[in-house]
Amino acid sequence: MDELRAATRQPTARTGLIEFDGTRNTVSIPCTISDVSGTGARLKLNWSLSVPKEVTLIFGDGLRKACRVAWQKRRLIGVAFADGVASLDEQSLMMTEEEQVLHRKQIGAQVRSVREARGYTEVQIANLLGVSREFVSLAENGEMTIALHELTRIADLLLVDLDRLVAGPALSGSPAVGSRASAG
Repeated sequence: MDELRAATRQPTARTGLIEFDGTRNTVSIPCTISDVSGTGARLKLNWSLSVPKEVTLIFGDGLRKACRVAWQKRRLIGVAFADGVASLDEQSLMMTEEEQVLHRKQIGAQVRSVREARGYTEVQIANLLGVSREFVSLAENGEMTIALHELTRIADLLLVDLDRLVAGPALSGSPAVGSRASAG
């Protein structure tokens, strides 16, 4: 959960709703989606009471995401998407094109950092993945989206969690070794 909280989030200031089952019926609370990433969001609620651990976040365009509440401080809550990393289609509904570009750059920077820490060159990774060196370069620079199946293979090759590539903080030293997270 800490890696999901550390995910690079993009400011959005969009409106939405959270829904959960109350004692008698479904409760809907308006919220401001203050920032979002591929793994979760930070919300400002128009409600000061605590919320249950599982809620549904409804974006302005109708996209519904099941979420687990990671933390709550009065009217601010952090949620992690219950089904893991949002699909590219979902992310396009949650984030503007500019936000998606920044997210791609951050993922690419993570891949480059881990690759370099593990001692691989762009050519070596390209050969292991069966792609061109140009693809690796473009992806690491955020100029091309890395498909989830390719990110999963990269995580396996570099012996890191998929979450570390998608949501982790910028690496300054050796990456944490871990098993690949499920591609949810």
